[in-house]
Amino acid sequence: MTPQLPWPPIRTVLLDMDGTLLDLRFDNQFWRELVPTRYAQRHGLPLAQARAEVAARTRAVEGTLAWYCLDYWTRELALDIVTLKREIEHLIAVHPHVLEFLDAVRATGRRVVLVTNAHQQSLALKLEKTRLAGHFDAIVCAHDLGLVKEQPEFWPRLREREPFDPATTLLVDDNLAILRAARTCGIAHLVSVLRPDSADPPKLPGEFPAIHDFSELLPVSECA
Repeated sequence: MTPQLPWPPIRTVLLDMDGTLLDLRFDNQFWRELVPTRYAQRHGLPLAQARAEVAARTRAVEGTLAWYCLDYWTRELALDIVTLKREIEHLIAVHPHVLEFLDAVRATGRRVVLVTNAHQQSLALKLEKTRLAGHFDAIVCAHDLGLVKEQPEFWPRLREREPFDPATTLLVDDNLAILRAARTCGIAHLVSVLRPDSADPPKLPGEFPAIHDFSELLPVSECA
């Protein structure tokens, strides 16, 4: 179901990065292909075994700060994760209509904030490649707050850093666990993303209003 947002009361727009603004193809290729390949080479394992071990390790910490922490994975896998990301940095890409959306929302005077679980070094690489930093009023990294967005406790802590009224806030994210956590904290307007990875087929619509791309949230200029 395409969201019909009541734009007039919305004053703050919170946006996820990976899979929402940026194509998740980079991250999926990194964790599904490159990391298992390098892990197999580093530890002398068959590729199938390396894939299974990496998958099991990631599942064990999914939804925690460790899952997103490049320092953690560098230690756990004995791989230089930051350097590996550079090998496929050409896959870092902005989803269609994102820039149009960001500029249109800011033109209405609403506050636009990037809120990401990405590790600081991953965030820096992606902002370097996309040059998106100047399109936000603020950027908040979950690692600086010590919690991830999947945790309900994250959202009150975010409000201490970046004050917003949940009743007049929109969050767009591709992670259902995050949207559910935000809902428990009273964020009124929640939108999911149906195609976080351009190489995968779209997801089926679920419990939240959803978009295929950001053209479906326009035209905000008419709704300010």
